[in-house]
Amino acid sequence: MAGCGGGGKEHPRPATSATSSPTTSSSSAAGPAKFAVSSPAFADNAQVPVEYSCKGRNVPPPLRWQNVPPGTESLALVVDDPDAPAGLYVHWVVTGIPPSTTEIGEGPLPGGASVSLNSSGKAEYFGPCPPAGSGVHHYRFQLYALNKPLKLVATTPAREATQTIANAAVADTRTVGLFSG
Repeated sequence: MAGCGGGGKEHPRPATSATSSPTTSSSSAAGPAKFAVSSPAFADNAQVPVEYSCKGRNVPPPLRWQNVPPGTESLALVVDDPDAPAGLYVHWVVTGIPPSTTEIGEGPLPGGASVSLNSSGKAEYFGPCPPAGSGVHHYRFQLYALNKPLKLVATTPAREATQTIANAAVADTRTVGLFSG
């Protein structure tokens, strides 16, 4: 499989107005709880289990989130690898996630959600798959709160999808999984 090392084109990371820590926080005198995403399959900045990679079952890991900002119209998810030898490699783009959704698992996506093209030109999840000998890669599982309903079609290229998400994002959060080549 080509993975992160072959044929990837540079894709900008969607820039947004607010980045939150993936850690859980609660409401207190210090302010409202933070928008946060995590995975029960791996801790932030820890190893992604093999089953969620191209060397395993190549299915997306379960993800959970909390404290979606008020007024969010839809959510989007982008999984990418900034350490890919040919530049940023987008592994998965999901839009049209209803703002009331609080998690996704290995099964079907929430109703209304759609998957756009990844850097391999396929509308599917492509798990961590760094080239042999390329060291540790940081896979960013990024969740975006959007100011409008956004459902991109399956033929939307990764670069266009990430830019469209950036243009509609009002907040974002991430958790990072590590995987070695």
